[in-house]
Amino acid sequence: MERILKTGEGWRLGWNPQAEDYAGLVGGEDWAVELTVVELQEFCRLLQQLGDAIASITPELMAEEHLTCAVEGESLWLEADGLPHHYSLRLILNQGRRAEGNWPPTAIPGLLQAAQMLNVF
Repeated sequence: MERILKTGEGWRLGWNPQAEDYAGLVGGEDWAVELTVVELQEFCRLLQQLGDAIASITPELMAEEHLTCAVEGESLWLEADGLPHHYSLRLILNQGRRAEGNWPPTAIPGLLQAAQMLNVF
């Protein structure tokens, strides 16, 4: 499998199967952090879980109702904050080395789609 780097407005997502320690990459417009295979798998799983949770509660919310929704795994934490159809996303890597990053609302649809399409496992 070849190296993959997907990019969009305000986000980056990558995979390098030849990398020894850090095969994954997540990033925003002006930041990036390398992830282990397990961390990248967890990121993609939690991102999908968060997107699904927001989609399932959206019909119950008023259009202008603000939400904050977080999911956590063994190695990282994600939090969505904003309106159901326009929210930012925050990442904290909380095991081993530490890292933090965030994506603006305009980046979220593309990031969600790319994470679903990144078939590296």
